[in-house]
Amino acid sequence: MQGTVWQGVSSTGMLDFFKSRRRAALRAQPFPEPWRAIIARSVPHLSTLTPEDRAELESLVQVFLAEKKFEGCGGLAITDEIRLTIAAQACLLLLHLDTNYFPDLEVILVYPHAYVAETSRRLDGGFAVSDQQARQGQSAPGVVVLAWDAVRRSATDVHDGHNVTLHEFAHQLDQEGGAADGAPLLGKRAMYTAWAHVFGDEFARLVDDVDKHRKSDIDAYGATNPAEFFAVVTEIFFERPKKLKCRHPELYEQLALFYHQDPAAQRDTVT
Repeated sequence: MQGTVWQGVSSTGMLDFFKSRRRAALRAQPFPEPWRAIIARSVPHLSTLTPEDRAELESLVQVFLAEKKFEGCGGLAITDEIRLTIAAQACLLLLHLDTNYFPDLEVILVYPHAYVAETSRRLDGGFAVSDQQARQGQSAPGVVVLAWDAVRRSATDVHDGHNVTLHEFAHQLDQEGGAADGAPLLGKRAMYTAWAHVFGDEFARLVDDVDKHRKSDIDAYGATNPAEFFAVVTEIFFERPKKLKCRHPELYEQLALFYHQDPAAQRDTVT
């Protein structure tokens, strides 16, 4: 009888079944108290979550840590503090999503400080040139790279609207649909029309502000391209939600619909 259970089920379907069972078992495990203490100390703003959301976040973290590999670079030794500080913030983005836990991501590389990355660009006429840039984070298919000092600083300061971990993992969500273009997988087709309208208008406004040297409450780096704009406003959505909702209500609404979260309702004051 058992031999017929999987008849007609594809190998992909079997893998998905066993993956779901493994994840359910991980989520059901008690969350270690030392881990809980590390998160409370290293990512204090997560205390604004409801008890139900904190429990859900902890279950997401357990799966994330079991499935993603961390590697220290530049002599950095990976510790539970590093793993949990990064995982808790990454999983905040997944809190209410029908998630597959950043399915394309395999490894998180962590440097102690800003690192130098090789970049290339093509000039007019087709000539390619290479540059070296100091970076605090980077996202690419299969990998996220982070500078630990920037991760730790942004995890404890929620008043500046900058968070390198949220930024790079927002790119991972964006890349799930293919090339990063500022439009993650939204689920419902109707959402793409509103998303394109609101994000297109807000991105164009920021580009115009930057070109004309006007001050904006959205970081100028968001004017680089639509993918960077999505990552930048994700940072603000979670770090300065009341200000974003007040000054960019339509943008806030689209992000709230995507993330299925309302962080402005959890904050008492505009930060």
